[in-house]
Amino acid sequence: MQVWVGLGNPGPQYALHRHNVGFMALDTIADVHGFGPVQKKFQGWVQEGRIGGQKIILLKPATFMNESGRAVGEALRFYKLATDALTVFHDELDLAPFKVKVKQGGGHAGHNGLRSIDQHCGAEFRRVRLGIGHPGHKDRVTGYVLGPFAKAEHDDLVTMLGAVAAEADRLAQGDDTRFMSDVARRQQD
Repeated sequence: MQVWVGLGNPGPQYALHRHNVGFMALDTIADVHGFGPVQKKFQGWVQEGRIGGQKIILLKPATFMNESGRAVGEALRFYKLATDALTVFHDELDLAPFKVKVKQGGGHAGHNGLRSIDQHCGAEFRRVRLGIGHPGHKDRVTGYVLGPFAKAEHDDLVTMLGAVAAEADRLAQGDDTRFMSDVARRQQD
């Protein structure tokens, strides 16, 4: 069993914000792979399903970004899982828009959702980094991540989310390298 967490902020006013791309990724995965209905659990929203023969729990914390670790910790304790069963989908300022990279462990690079998960669960979990680009100056970061994707970006966003969902079986199998290359290939088609 694996727990896949999408980071974001709850509420319709945040729905298309760059900071919510983790929520968007989980919603797309759930749709493409026919996951079960949404349940309120672990201070968030949970859907269960299977990808590539693996049981996957999708979790979108409802705690707001800065407290995401509370929900994630609760889910891991409930299922008696360690961080090696955890994958977190999140927005990444340090990646070009719509690039997708996977890494194991690491720091939080100022991302409050990752910082919270580090505090509650430890840092050794897999991260699916969904590139949103950088606004150019650190003073503009907060407004940028808490702002919506531009209309001109919507096609690229949909393509990225679709590619991530289509190749999710590679993630479920632990083949991160193949996942990244297949997602990039789909984005170029």
